[in-house]
Amino acid sequence: MGSLKDVTIVIPARLHEHAVGRTEASFRAIRIERADPALVTPEMARDVRGIAAMTRIDAAFIDALPNLEIIGSFGVGYDQVDAAYAGKKGVMVTNTPDVLTEEVADTALGLLINTLRELPRAEAWLREGRWVKEGPYPLTRSTLRGRHAGIFGLGRIGLAIARRLEALGMTISYHNRRAVPDVTYAYYPTLVGLAEAVDTLISVAPGGTATEKAVNAEILKALGPDGVFVNVGRGSTVDEPALIKALADGTIRAAGLDVFADEPRVPQALIDLPNACLLPHVGSASVHTRQAMADLVVDNLAAWFGEGRALTPVVETAHVGRS
Repeated sequence: MGSLKDVTIVIPARLHEHAVGRTEASFRAIRIERADPALVTPEMARDVRGIAAMTRIDAAFIDALPNLEIIGSFGVGYDQVDAAYAGKKGVMVTNTPDVLTEEVADTALGLLINTLRELPRAEAWLREGRWVKEGPYPLTRSTLRGRHAGIFGLGRIGLAIARRLEALGMTISYHNRRAVPDVTYAYYPTLVGLAEAVDTLISVAPGGTATEKAVNAEILKALGPDGVFVNVGRGSTVDEPALIKALADGTIRAAGLDVFADEPRVPQALIDLPNACLLPHVGSASVHTRQAMADLVVDNLAAWFGEGRALTPVVETAHVGRS
């Protein structure tokens, strides 16, 4: 397979520094400001065989690198990469599943509890001196007790969340494009059917055209006035104006969000809502987990060029082999 030091990898835009360091140590690495065909020099077009990235990689950038073999994408979600086009061009795309599953599931559980029990607001009550001046924090209307959770996207992370919720005594149902084999949770073939059946809807759905604004006014109305919505998947899966309206007028009780439609820009109307618990996309953001994700990006590149295989190919490029 030759020496990895003979292989040129381009790193467009920002990437986890551990991934950058390992890529630079193992390969001939080139960093550019963004994934823009205009920045591709004739030498890059000739030499680049791999991409390590956590930014958008579109068809035009793929076409600008005629000798490209693999795109190592940082993150379990890879909707920022045109994987379908890459697959048609014979370019492998990898992501970083599994290593972040438990971290994101922990975040989802914490976000759900914070949303129901208003723990961040209770802490602010203490820090602002209101406990002394005004007395105990008001009793919360919501609790985990007796709740029925619906998971939108029962993949690796969805299953890890379900295990945690089961341990808390919650009933679990789910909606996917198709039922998951060997799972005992109740399956709903439509998202609206799931929302009607539960009072707690947790979205772990991936981004993309198939799920864009899937959680809309109809879904939120079906969830109902005691309903709580939590999203640790992708912000694009939610109709944000519809969610803001549902929170403001009591269509649902509360929402906990770690992801947004136009990150890092969060609508001020959402920030102003007292029944919205908001986090700045920190689902997998621990030093431990982000380093493991960075390692998997580089391990995929090393396995591809060293052994002729990818460790974690995405479904759209699972058929791609190394010639």
